[in-house]
Formats: sequence, C-alpha cells, structure tokens
Amino acid sequence: MNRLILLFLCCATSLTLQAQIESPQPSPKAKVMQTVGLTDITLEYSRPAMRDRAIFGSLVPFGELWRTGANENTKITFSDDVTVGGAKLAAGSYAIYSKPGNDQWEVIFYSNTDNWGTPQDWDENLVAATVMAKPVTTADKQQNFAIEINNLEMNGADLEIKWDQTMVSVPLEVPTDEKTLQSINRIMSGPSAGDYYSAATFYMESGKDMNQAYDWINKAVEKNPNAYWMWRSKSLMEAQMGNKDKAIASAKRSMELAAAAPNPDYVRLNRISLEEWGVKM
Repeated sequence: MNRLILLFLCCATSLTLQAQIESPQPSPKAKVMQTVGLTDITLEYSRPAMRDRAIFGSLVPFGELWRTGANENTKITFSDDVTVGGAKLAAGSYAIYSKPGNDQWEVIFYSNTDNWGTPQDWDENLVAATVMAKPVTTADKQQNFAIEINNLEMNGADLEIKWDQTMVSVPLEVPTDEKTLQSINRIMSGPSAGDYYSAATFYMESGKDMNQAYDWINKAVEKNPNAYWMWRSKSLMEAQMGNKDKAIASAKRSMELAAAAPNPDYVRLNRISLEEWGVKM
C-alpha cells in the first residue's frame, strides 16, 4: 500500500511540474493584413503599454537602435515590390528597426526577420532600406504601441508608428498601375497558349466536343509552336478523330521538339504512339 501511495504522489508531482500556466502577455501580439491597391501587406508585432511610463527619450532612448515594438522583431511582408519613403524594396519580409530621435527618426527595413529584439550582430549588408522620418506630436495619447497602415489610396498608403503622443509616418508606394496595365493587356490580348491547351485537353479527356477541342489545340500550337507537349496532345486528338496521317505528322513534330528540349519521356511516348499507328522506327 505504501508503494502505491508513493507512486501516486510521484505521478502527481510530475504532472504538476509539466503543467504550464496560461496568462495574458504584457505586450500582446498583433497581426494586421491590409491590401493597398493590388498589393497585400502584413504586419506582425507586439504591443507594449505605457503603464504611466515616459516613453521616447526615456524607456526608448533617443539615438539607439530599437526593435520598434516588443519581444520578437516587428515584421512586415509585401506581396509585391514596393517603395518605402522613396527607397525600393523587393517583395518579401523585413524586420522594422528604428532609431528614434527628438526631431528625426531613422526607420530601417532589415532582411533578417529571425531576431528576438535587435540583432546581436548587426549586419549593414542586410539593411534593405533606410527612411528618415519626422515625428509628429499627437493630441491624444496612444496607450498601447501600434503600427497601422492608413491613408489608403490606389497607389499607396502611410505606414504609421504610434505610441504615447508621438507618431512617425513612412509613405508606401505600391505598383497598382503596373499590375493593372499588365492585367488589362493580358486579358485584352485574348487567351494564352496555355489557356487554349488547358481547355483543349480538358475537353478531350472528359469526352466533350472534340471539334472544339481540336480548334483550341491548333490555336495553342500556333501561339507556342515549340511546345512538344501541345503537339503530343494534338496528335492524340487527331488519332482519336480518325485522322492518322495528321496524327503521325504531329507526333513526329512533338518527338523532334522533345529530343531538342531534351525530354526523353516525350520522345519515348511519341515513339510508342507512332509504332502503334504503323510507323516503323
């Protein structure tokens, strides 16, 4: 009996040690997702509170590198190439660091986003962009640190850093005009070779109108005459439609292009079909 009691106490102690208490974090995480024009921007950061403390120039010293938040480094992700304060940034994720000042802030976009706080070894080669911004005094106090994307327009917005009665704004420009014009030109120029090919093979494989499928596959190879996989589908359609001479010619063209690619699998598949259709190889 004593052994059973001792075993029970040991198990209870082990379970107690393994249990973890859940409690609110003093600087809770935040995630902001905003589409600006046609570009998706995501912010991930932690939000410390004032708690009756003096912030800039005290808790956050002037002239020193700051994580621009709390805990892990603040991270911003762009789905497209953008411009921040006149500096070009490639699509991707960046940590936002800053050096607050009484009259001017330095806002830094850093390529390494895996740091807890500021990097232990700062690497200037990882600085993707640096923007100088003037702090503005606000009428109301921002109790919890915040980063927002405001003043949305088709081609840009403002990245606003706010805490206490200080706000710093960094202008963002996104490639809305460029992406929209590319979309217009693509749609107005009609379906691509890949569009025609996808429609044709779907019709063939699902037993739909073969005449329509054949019309589409001809348009596909006309737009992309070196696509051996399209010529391969064209030959199979022609064989299925009972036009062996055309099927043989298309298969030979597919095999020739596949050999030049090179793609031995398509060479082999065409050879098999040609032999089935009576061509001596």
